[in-house]
Amino acid sequence: MRSIIETYEVRSGRVTEVLAVDGRIEAPNWDPSGGSLLVNGGGRLFRVPLDAPGLVPVDTGFADRCNNDHGISPDGTRIVISHHTGRGSEIFMLPAGGGEPVAVTANAPSYWHGWSPDGARLAYVAKRGAGPFDVYSIAVSGGEETRLTGGEGHCDGPDYSPDGSCIYYNCDRTGQAQIWVMAADGTGQRQLFADGFVNWFPHPSPDGQRLLYLAYPPGTTGHPEDRPVALMLCDPDGRERRRVREFIGGQGTINVPCWSPDSRAFAYVRYVP
Repeated sequence: MRSIIETYEVRSGRVTEVLAVDGRIEAPNWDPSGGSLLVNGGGRLFRVPLDAPGLVPVDTGFADRCNNDHGISPDGTRIVISHHTGRGSEIFMLPAGGGEPVAVTANAPSYWHGWSPDGARLAYVAKRGAGPFDVYSIAVSGGEETRLTGGEGHCDGPDYSPDGSCIYYNCDRTGQAQIWVMAADGTGQRQLFADGFVNWFPHPSPDGQRLLYLAYPPGTTGHPEDRPVALMLCDPDGRERRRVREFIGGQGTINVPCWSPDSRAFAYVRYVP
């Protein structure tokens, strides 16, 4: 497997190869400073400086089974990770420069996906009991979690709108994964559009002008790796949808927020099996 990290400039359509490495690298976050990406691979985290691309290890302490659900706080001072413990994936917090993780969630499995713009809350997906995966939120300091969706199908990939009022997510409650949006408190849930593709991981741009998401071929189950996929752009209401990139990808391509802080570009990973 070869992983190729690229960026896509929205206005020009220019594709820039940032780094190509053997093995599986996943889920780029763009640092709020604009100077680097954060990725995972082999259970660890790495920074990729854009001025001198390479995999620079991030100290995550005991957390050596990090998955691709990680992110950077809006002020750039903290990193949130999803790390597999004996109970399943749990969410932890650590300083942006690295250090010993501190637990945020008390229950498992929990997979982080979004950080509110004010830095106060996290959005994530979790499975509690025999039900499906639902969207939850929690304060960054931990405590009581709030369930936002009601067990009507598999819900995943929550990401906050830039003003913090809404959460975009994907859900298969109408038959296959489509893009949905709701108020940050879970009210007003609505499907943005319906098409024949299996749509995952919506990410609004920081300026609120565009929505990026991943489209799988019709009939795809879950969000598998190494499939023919497309990166899609639309407006925040799901209109003017267009394909901007097609390649082999899926799991690991854009699981987490990946826009540049100026909204001019986004980062992703494609794969060469």
